[in-house]
Amino acid sequence: MTNTEDTANTEDRMSSENVADSADLADDGGPASTLPRRQLGRFLRDSRDATGFTIARAAKQADLSRAVLQRIETGQVQKISQPVVQALCALYDVSPEETDAAVDLAAQARANSWHHIYGGMFSSAFNMYLGLESAARRLTTCQEQCIPGLLQTADYARAVIGASPLFSSKEEIDRRVEFRMKRQALIMRRTSPIELDAVLHISALYRVVGGSRTMSAALRELAERSKRPNITIRIQPFSAGQTWGIPHSSFMIMDFDRNPMGEPVEPPVVFIDGGAAPDVYIEKPDEIRRYRELAAAIQATCLGEVESRILLRQVAKEHERNER
Repeated sequence: MTNTEDTANTEDRMSSENVADSADLADDGGPASTLPRRQLGRFLRDSRDATGFTIARAAKQADLSRAVLQRIETGQVQKISQPVVQALCALYDVSPEETDAAVDLAAQARANSWHHIYGGMFSSAFNMYLGLESAARRLTTCQEQCIPGLLQTADYARAVIGASPLFSSKEEIDRRVEFRMKRQALIMRRTSPIELDAVLHISALYRVVGGSRTMSAALRELAERSKRPNITIRIQPFSAGQTWGIPHSSFMIMDFDRNPMGEPVEPPVVFIDGGAAPDVYIEKPDEIRRYRELAAAIQATCLGEVESRILLRQVAKEHERNER
């Protein structure tokens, strides 16, 4: 038997016995979310790399074919059994806590719809939003209430995080502020920074977070960052009214890199910040299209980039005067 035939037969066996069919259908025939399995695959791949295993060696020791393990790591297999996940985690010396989280992700991948609520830094490997954010090529965000985390100053972030009843100790708040500042390397790094297209409603400029001095510094920093070639910041004025005649919460459209054939390496995702309610991730193409249309409609009502920069500096001066 040739190696190719052996791989194909083993893959068929594993598909039926351990990982099941990889079609994008849940048990009841409805569409399943790809997010948990993409996150699980990324975690397993990173864990394998961290231990120095090649994909061929890891597959052999886990009694999988190389092709099946590759499909698991790229999020192409929906139904991954608990024993397979546990075997891979044991092979990579993953902690019991993260093993349990990996098993949970595998279970979530079978669900018809999926949302994730988190009240803190659950784990850097399993925080769904952060995993997607770091893998994105372009982020388009429309914010109603405050400055986006990737554009916040440390003092502004500390005021936002410190206002939460979930985080009371100074050490916990400082740790989260530090982590938020480190995330900003995604848009500030010299090599291949993520493209960020941000729309802020003008009310976010006047909403006092952390005091007038904090607001003044935050807005001046926004104006400076808006001069970077990968960052676009536009302000939606009060005169724009209500786009489409409906209220909308803050949302972000995440787009990912494309392969040599021009196809996205991962499908786009819309993230909706639920605030006190569960956060929502949208993957259906029709729904993503509608959010792109909504974002474009909001952007069409915004001030231009230069006008927005001027306004940011003007409002920063107003906060400075209030400070005196």
